[in-house]
Amino acid sequence: MGLDEESDSQMPFLDPNYVSSSSSQSSKLVLKRTGLAHIITAVIGSGVLSLAWSMAQLGWIAGPLTMLVFACVSLTSVFLLCNCYKSPDPETGPDRNGCYLDAVQKILGKRNAWFCGIAVRINFIKLAIVYTITSASSIQAIQKSNCYHDQGHKATCGYDSTRYMVIFGLIQVIVSQIPDFPNMKWLSVVAAVMSFTYSIIGSALGLAKVIENGEIKGSITGLPSSTAAEKVWLVAQALGNIAFSFNFSLIFLEVQDTLKVPPPEKITMKKVSVMASSVTTFFYLCCGGFGYAAFGNSTPGNLLTGFGFYEPYWLVDFANACVILHLVGGYQVFSQPIFAEVERWFARKFPDSKFVHKNHTLKPLSTLPFRLNFMRLFFRTAYVAIMTGVAVLFPYFNQVVGVSGAITFWPVVVYFPVEMYLTQKRIESWKSKAIAFRVFTMVCLVVILYAFVGSIRGVIVARFG
Repeated sequence: MGLDEESDSQMPFLDPNYVSSSSSQSSKLVLKRTGLAHIITAVIGSGVLSLAWSMAQLGWIAGPLTMLVFACVSLTSVFLLCNCYKSPDPETGPDRNGCYLDAVQKILGKRNAWFCGIAVRINFIKLAIVYTITSASSIQAIQKSNCYHDQGHKATCGYDSTRYMVIFGLIQVIVSQIPDFPNMKWLSVVAAVMSFTYSIIGSALGLAKVIENGEIKGSITGLPSSTAAEKVWLVAQALGNIAFSFNFSLIFLEVQDTLKVPPPEKITMKKVSVMASSVTTFFYLCCGGFGYAAFGNSTPGNLLTGFGFYEPYWLVDFANACVILHLVGGYQVFSQPIFAEVERWFARKFPDSKFVHKNHTLKPLSTLPFRLNFMRLFFRTAYVAIMTGVAVLFPYFNQVVGVSGAITFWPVVVYFPVEMYLTQKRIESWKSKAIAFRVFTMVCLVVILYAFVGSIRGVIVARFG
């Protein structure tokens, strides 16, 4: 195979604004007509599959109430962020903050922006790991579903998830070599359709199971545990799983930046946020509630892969195929900002390096808009390999989702929005409003630390216990 060399010191994916724009791909490129569609599409994802299990740990009273509380915390966060789109004055600007990191840097300064940047990068990395685990589980579930259909529901249908993670990783290695992949509009459209499809199927299967059973299973206190301590830790994991599903503050300002005036963006976004929060919370309550009502104490960790549903097998297969398609694109949406940032650093550090800057045209693919870059090939392959390796080491869906939900929820959804709001409004620390917000921040911190510690313990016990 021959290679034609093509010098390109300014590669298209090294645009200085790439990170800011890429971090909003899940909202900016999906259904651009309304901010409502942006937010709902960004929020509803693979986390919805764990909500029935979370409901089972908490019971029929604490489960729904906890979801409502997290929804209120997220809604409070976006209301605060509405006042951070313009700075230094929240009403007149004149500066506009088109992404979360820009707002933190302009309002709170470089030091806070540095810490926020770490949280954002952790968010991208954790999603790559969760998506790898979830996709492998869905591939495995399709195999099991077909096996149970052919050999009976009591058949031994065991499949190792490791090879499916490796397959998913190989797919990501190939897809990640396409420089403009996250800029393809069809990607987010497909992701939106797929996420709604498998969420609706999961809810519908749960409702059908409840009707088939002729009863609503579950209890007020949730799933019983062997010891009180074990119950405490399972509740912590459930909180982490719920937190994973209610984290959309990062994309909020990008959505607001797409709106036209009049009316003012802030007014529009407040209305949109209330509607989006109501729709997604209702959706989550349906998914979690129907799943728990269908299976009670036997509620699986992942509604579509835990095999409470055997028939219709083709519908279960289709739902899991939708999960896989959604996460193949979602993985790239949240990995491309990391790729761009690291590659841009190498481009600045080694301005004369052919390894970094030269693109190569593969003769058999010369008619396609594809250029092979050795730096891109090496780094992106290594990144995907590391993420796949971590997923293989810790292939525990609920525990890893719990850690992922807890690790960035407090700084991104609570701390930075509160601090930016207080700074923007020039509210002094001794004022009652400032004290109330600080109390709110500390209470959220305690809850999230509890969820984080419990989820970490769950991962350790699952791996080494």
